This record gives sequence, C-alpha cells and structure tokens, in this order.
Amino acid sequence: MRVLILGGIKDAAELTAKVVNIPGIEAIASLAGRTHNPSIPVGNVRIGGFGGVTGLVNYLRQMQIDLLIDATHPFASQISENAIAAAREVRIPHLMLIRPPWQQVNGDRWIEVENSEVAAATLENQAQRVFLTVGRQELSAFADLEKIWFLMRMIDPPSADAVIPPGMILCDRGPFALDNEREILIHHNIDTIVSKNSGGNATYAKIIAARELGLQVVMVNRPATPPGEQVTTVDGALAWLLEKLDSDRT
Repeated sequence: MRVLILGGIKDAAELTAKVVNIPGIEAIASLAGRTHNPSIPVGNVRIGGFGGVTGLVNYLRQMQIDLLIDATHPFASQISENAIAAAREVRIPHLMLIRPPWQQVNGDRWIEVENSEVAAATLENQAQRVFLTVGRQELSAFADLEKIWFLMRMIDPPSADAVIPPGMILCDRGPFALDNEREILIHHNIDTIVSKNSGGNATYAKIIAARELGLQVVMVNRPATPPGEQVTTVDGALAWLLEKLDSDRT
C-alpha cells in the first residue's frame, strides 16, 4: 500500500520515519515548501504545492496512492479542505493527524481571538513591547501599530517589499528551551506575546515563560476542524495505518 503524508508539523516527520519501517507500506511525504530550509523527513519526499483539489486528485491517481494522511499545520486550513475533497474524489481512506491545542492553566493571562486582525486590534492601547510569533505571512496585520515595538520571530525573514510593523526580526526555528524564552522576554522587556494556538511542545516554552513572568498572551484560536477521521498522536496514526493494511491483506 502507498500512503501520502501531507507534512507541516514535527509529527509528520516522526510518522514518516516510522512508516518507512513497516513492511507492505510505502510512504511519500509532501512538504509545502514555504520555508527555505525545511526539515526533510526520511524516505520519499516531494516539495511544493499541488495546484488545488484538481492537482492533488491528479497526483493521487498518477502515483496510485491508497491512503492519505493530513499532518499539516493546524492553521493550514486550505490544504486540509483540499485533502478531504481529493480523497473523496478518488475514493481512498483519509485521516487527519491533529495535535491538541494548548489549554489555559492556572496563572495564564490569555485573550483569545479568532485571527491576526483581531489580535492587532486587541493590542492597541494595551501593549507597548510585543513578542510576535505568528509567522511572516501574518505580519502585515500588525503594520499599522506604529506606537508598539515588535520582536518578530519566524523561520525565514520576510521579503524585502513586505509590509511589517516597527521593531526587530529574529529568525530561529524551534524547539525552544524555557530558559531561552524567558531570557528573550526579559531582555527585550516584553509585556505581551501574540501566538497562534499551534499545540505541541516545540514552541510551548514561551507560554510557560509568559505564565511565570505574569505576561499577557493574545492567543489566536485555530480555524474550525473539518469533519472526518482524526487522531491526535503519531501512534494513533500508525494504528490507523496498520488497521488499513490488515484489512487490505484480508
């Protein structure tokens, strides 16, 4: 059986590494290619978009894909919708690997918002120095906040003609250690963090550091999860794969 794993989160690489060792299953990992130096999973890898639902359908048929696993970023809603439509079109089983969102705990000071535009409006008159960790594609939403200084962390720098808010760009890739996150917040005198609720452990240290320092967090909630089969862990995805493999053999 041949499975296509749509990547975007660390779990996708971990899943691919485990699948390649399962006899009877061939895995192909697909990365969107939005970062210049992505972490490449082991095994067969393709990089780049498909060209919407039609392009994905054509690829699934051309490569004779039997199973489709969507392990993209929780905020990559368009590719997830495309995956559902394409799997339905070619009539193959489809699974979403969705890591759970972070939950507030005692000591957190969250303001939950629906998107970056609302996050920007929330900051006005409430913040002076902001740690902005929503990715380079969302920077323009904050560009009009000229009275706020931003420390903007992302994997790759924005393009030369990008519209960005005032402040400093910090290019780095997780996972991030708690001591490092705490030092950044203190050194830059940060009073507010803006973050997407991505879940997972790679970037959660900044939330812990904010809790320890009593800082406000403007948390951008995820888009609605589309309907379909879901698991929350790599082990859950492996169990689903093995079940499909057993069914195929019988």
